[in-house]
Amino acid sequence: MFQPPRCPYRRCPRHRDPRPRFFQRHGFYRPKCRPRPIPRFRCTTCRRTFSRQSFRMDYGDHRPDLNAKLFLLLISGVGLRQSARVLNLSNRCTELKARKIGRHLRRLNLNLRRRLPPNTRLQFDELETYEGRRNTRPLSVPVLIEQGSRFIVWAESAPIRPKGTMTKRRLAAIAEDERRFGPRVDRSLRSVRRTLRRGAEIVDEHGPVVLCTDEKAVYVPLAKDAFGKERLVHRQTNSELARGTWNELFPINHTEAMGRDQTGRIRRESWLVSKKRRWLDVALHVFMAYRNLVRRRFNRDPRSCAEHLGFAPRRLTPGEVLSWRQDAGALSIHPLARNGEQVAPA
Repeated sequence: MFQPPRCPYRRCPRHRDPRPRFFQRHGFYRPKCRPRPIPRFRCTTCRRTFSRQSFRMDYGDHRPDLNAKLFLLLISGVGLRQSARVLNLSNRCTELKARKIGRHLRRLNLNLRRRLPPNTRLQFDELETYEGRRNTRPLSVPVLIEQGSRFIVWAESAPIRPKGTMTKRRLAAIAEDERRFGPRVDRSLRSVRRTLRRGAEIVDEHGPVVLCTDEKAVYVPLAKDAFGKERLVHRQTNSELARGTWNELFPINHTEAMGRDQTGRIRRESWLVSKKRRWLDVALHVFMAYRNLVRRRFNRDPRSCAEHLGFAPRRLTPGEVLSWRQDAGALSIHPLARNGEQVAPA
């Protein structure tokens, strides 16, 4: 039987400090989209009522049955318009539902992380894509993974300045974009620094950290700043070498290739491209959750990346990653819990 772990109202003292028997059962209701009744509760402190649905990710959704289907379409490289046609939804409804899924999965990716085991090796690289227009608004996407499990620690996008051959037509387009959006500021260094620090948060505090990158010079001081000069073992590989399985950077290159295949927004030339960078970040977290929690690590390995590291007891289904809300951080209900537990069931 479901036991609410806390009061869902943020201003209530029982939201952060739930005491035993802080609630009373308050009947139930029968929603049209559920086959079973939903229990209701009343907080004995703030006297407000809530239900089990208050803790669900699909709280307030009119079609919660389509969330998992949309999730699978998004990580299959299908665009929003085609997803709307397949699911018989409006374009706007599909767009808002996809954004809600992405924000939820961002919090889930952070909540399920734990300390990486000792002697793990990290790999880091940047891929390039664009927002709106390829020739004038390029983006850099730094990606950090754990090498053995292929677990994606973090990925985000950052604007960079246009580079390459500058024809008259391209210069005119850049000038037009600067008139509309202002001068384009390169924020890739800040994004690289933040991504490396995401990895530093979960590595062993005392042991050495092995980081594999290409030979981009700026990575050296940023890696030393994130992980510490004394314990960092920085291995660099020439990025012009053939990208076969023998290449030391094959795991990160393979992960980026999977991302381009399964997320249409970061393909090199695609009409699925994001018009704004923030929506690309939302799509990246959808791919990260699928790669880390749902998909097999390899076709021959039944375990997921998170299961390989001990972050999850087994592979999660699309319905499970979209189950309980994760906006309470460490107090959030675990996605595999059935009765409101904050840890994975044994």
